[in-house]
Amino acid sequence: MSFTSGPSRWPDVWLATAARGVSTCGDFLAASTLTLALQSAGAGGIAVSGLLLAATLPLVALAPLTGRLADRVDSRVLLVAAGLAQTGVCLALAHAGHPGLVIVLVGLLATGLALTQPVLSALVPAMVRAEDLPRASALNQSAGTLGTLAGPALAGLLVGGFGTRLPLLVAAGTYLALVAAGLLIRTRRGGRGPARPAVAGDAAAPPAWRLRHDPLLVALVASVAGVFGAVGAINVIEVFFIRETLGSSTTVYGLVTGAWTLGVLTGAWLFARVVRRLDRDGTLVRASLALLGACCLMVLASAAVPTALLLVPIWLTGGVFNGGSNVFNNVLLARRVPEAARGRAFASFGAAVQGAAMVGFLAGGLLLEAVEPRPLVAGCGLAGLLAVAAVSLPLRRAARAAPARAVAGPPADAHEVPAGTAPAAGADAGLATPAPAR
Repeated sequence: MSFTSGPSRWPDVWLATAARGVSTCGDFLAASTLTLALQSAGAGGIAVSGLLLAATLPLVALAPLTGRLADRVDSRVLLVAAGLAQTGVCLALAHAGHPGLVIVLVGLLATGLALTQPVLSALVPAMVRAEDLPRASALNQSAGTLGTLAGPALAGLLVGGFGTRLPLLVAAGTYLALVAAGLLIRTRRGGRGPARPAVAGDAAAPPAWRLRHDPLLVALVASVAGVFGAVGAINVIEVFFIRETLGSSTTVYGLVTGAWTLGVLTGAWLFARVVRRLDRDGTLVRASLALLGACCLMVLASAAVPTALLLVPIWLTGGVFNGGSNVFNNVLLARRVPEAARGRAFASFGAAVQGAAMVGFLAGGLLLEAVEPRPLVAGCGLAGLLAVAAVSLPLRRAARAAPARAVAGPPADAHEVPAGTAPAAGADAGLATPAPAR
């Protein structure tokens, strides 16, 4: 599946890991700051769901474009340009006052994320040997999880002490990590790599990769998207459940939401060891669905807590399952998708899941106008479990019918060049896994 043929490039992995962690912290710092600002100002569920929709829509609508850009344009150019653009947008967001302007800027900020997600996700498998992918994937996911953990916690502290401007200025600075990574990472995708010598026995170029040609990946995307769509309303409801129903401060809100992401970090490392023993892709996809079901069970259990602090162990456990599912999904995509198409694959996967989650965001905002948060939390958990039950049979059928690996795709496009070399022209090429639902 076109991993690196030489030794794994761990310095590049660590640079990508740091960039993802710091920039993800900025994403969640900005999102949590604006969510707390809306809730504290007395805005209802519709306003919060509108903010989340603005932050999600570009990841869905632009996926076909950003996935192709990730595969065809030099990764260094994309990371530097996107990082600078996101820094500028977040600086503008810190000084924006009109709600309409805030929504537009949030959408622009998410446009940068829609591009950097598939670029970084597709770069990591090109940096390592196949046997090192679980560890590299866990490192990369751990960085995103630490950013997700730190962002809401920082927002809770900074908003309570300094208002909204300072945390947004801090968030703007975090995107410079993408610029630094783009300049320092030696592994590059897209552009015109060095010619690959012919290998004896090579046949004609394989057909262009399409997601729909791999039934197992189609089943995976449909299943994960279905579950996220069912449980996605919790992302809108949680701030009202924690702050109003349970009567907690912004600091406690940051602590509680961080418990889930701390669990994701733990789960990534625990299940990175397990994935090495799962040779069959069908087993991998079934295990991922089972872990998603366990996540939904934790959401259902959280509806019964009398105080916010009791959410911490429940959401910590749910996060462990979520982290394992993310690792399984990332490894499965890297195994079955040819290197030249991984940008599109990760973008398509993210778009499907985020698009389904948007349905949950909209439903959560509307339901909060008529129903109290606690029964809605229980409803999210139950809906997620029902979705897992509904997709389990077709997923098992696809897993039984799938080969151990998909047919190998086009040759690798990843290449190593000295730092500072000018990017080459784009070549014609044949995604965080989205943030966990809580």
